[in-house]
Amino acid sequence: MDNLQRLKELLLTKSYREGTFTLTSGKTSDFYIDGKQTTLDAEGGYLCGRLLYDLIAQEKNPIGAVGGMTLGADPLVTAVSIVSFLDKKPIPAFIVRKEAKGHGTGNFIEGIKNLPKGCRVALMEDVVTTGGTLLQVIERVENEGFKVGLVVTVVDRQEGGAETLANAGYPLKAIFTREQLIG
Repeated sequence: MDNLQRLKELLLTKSYREGTFTLTSGKTSDFYIDGKQTTLDAEGGYLCGRLLYDLIAQEKNPIGAVGGMTLGADPLVTAVSIVSFLDKKPIPAFIVRKEAKGHGTGNFIEGIKNLPKGCRVALMEDVVTTGGTLLQVIERVENEGFKVGLVVTVVDRQEGGAETLANAGYPLKAIFTREQLIG
């Protein structure tokens, strides 16, 4: 079984649920994908890291760092960074806080000292619905002097996120769309 098929199997087993759920966007859905159940699994985390890294490696312009909003992106950025190191092309990771740190430096971004100044970054998320959270992350990252060159996700729910990001000038690449994952 290849990596893509195995990740699909893990997502459907560990992360996919049917029922009535309220999403971060406030919308109600008849299914939910709890990505962290897969991304925090050893095999699932590795597969997400490998497949997201492969998407990033296809970029013509180099990506200098990978990051995203805590908590959904935390295991993803770590996995991608580790996979890049194993491939001898290390890419540092960073995490964007929901609120500025209330003490010390007051930073929104953790890991910033590891990033090449002004580099082009890829943002990641486990599941994209409307893209609203990602627009907030993009603003915070670009306010720190970095350029968002790519957004990648494990699952695009196909509920407007890709279009929202594209309209703002940011391409979205997904390992799976909702259609590819659940039909």
